[in-house]
Amino acid sequence: MQHTYAERVNHMENSAIRELLKVTEQPHVISFAGGLPAPELFPLSEIRESYTQVLGAGDHSVLQYGTTEGYLPLREVISAQMRAKGIQAEPENIFLTNGSQQGLDLIAKLFINPGDVVLLQSPSYLGAIQTFRSYQANFKSIPTNGAGIDDIALELSIKLNRPKIIYLAPTYQNPTGTTFTIEERKAVLRIASKYGVPVLEDDPYGELRYDGSALPAIRSFSTEDEVIYLGTFSKTLAPGLRLGWIVGGKNLIDKLVVAKKGTDLHTSTLLQRATHYYLTHFNATEHIETIRQAYKVRRDLMLNELKENFFDRAIWTEPNGGMFIWLTLPERYDTLDLLPKALAGNVAYVPGAHFFVNGGGCSSMRLNFSNPTPLQIKQGIKLLANILTID
Repeated sequence: MQHTYAERVNHMENSAIRELLKVTEQPHVISFAGGLPAPELFPLSEIRESYTQVLGAGDHSVLQYGTTEGYLPLREVISAQMRAKGIQAEPENIFLTNGSQQGLDLIAKLFINPGDVVLLQSPSYLGAIQTFRSYQANFKSIPTNGAGIDDIALELSIKLNRPKIIYLAPTYQNPTGTTFTIEERKAVLRIASKYGVPVLEDDPYGELRYDGSALPAIRSFSTEDEVIYLGTFSKTLAPGLRLGWIVGGKNLIDKLVVAKKGTDLHTSTLLQRATHYYLTHFNATEHIETIRQAYKVRRDLMLNELKENFFDRAIWTEPNGGMFIWLTLPERYDTLDLLPKALAGNVAYVPGAHFFVNGGGCSSMRLNFSNPTPLQIKQGIKLLANILTID
């Protein structure tokens, strides 16, 4: 039977990364493609104990429907974590979601009409691009210059394009690994506030810092709820749990309740209770430090391998945190065309073009260093360099 779908379905696309992961799941392929944490670092025994304790306590309500906002004790813990980061938040400012990806979708559902403009970084997170595109948004890139964000051009762009929302991942961004300075964060907030444009601050990697001091979230400078903050446990606990949160003003939270009720009623009660048990009975800070140390080793190793194997044939970012390095080859290369050769050579990456909304990035690629083992990093970067030499 041929179905007649809604017009917005024409704007929905399969994730190139998710499709690529189907190939890279083959054990002989060294994958730098997925934005995956290292599974050997998941706190498996602690999570098992958390579920065991929650289910073994005899409280039948752990399997019952819950409130749409989320389990209050867990929201209390998260709000305390937010205040420790300089973000003023009470439990009523916290809204729990099925991963921060659902947070993106709910915010897009609340704000975006067909044809509305979303202002974002270029390149930007593919999952956000796909979400906004499914609501038929148009896109404009945040203007930059050699020193970072171009304040004057940003203000002009807002005047001309009247964006409905500004989407940013200012800390260890996916895909580039780059980070806004404090001055850039304040400038974006100042200009957005002047024109009444909300800022959606996506912060999945903020805890994964390997060098330097932690930078304050843009939301920490906000005084009028101009900034909507997205957080997640996917990178600090486990992505398979699918648990994230939104920090926003009371009016926004009320709207999110209505939007989520029509989607899935609420996030899993059992998951929320088990996560709360984990956060209150185990040392989550120590676990995050373990992740940091392991990922720092892998980042440093990949940077060293790039220096040894690529010499002056490419440039790349040197992130202070996160999970990604952005590699750019000379313009004569097209990383989409190179990908089949790389896969034939048993190494994978994500072509840079997927992260741009208006073209670009054809000679770039995103490399993930958190998931491959140190040995795979050494072998995989050498394979990539050899493929380029042959090409």
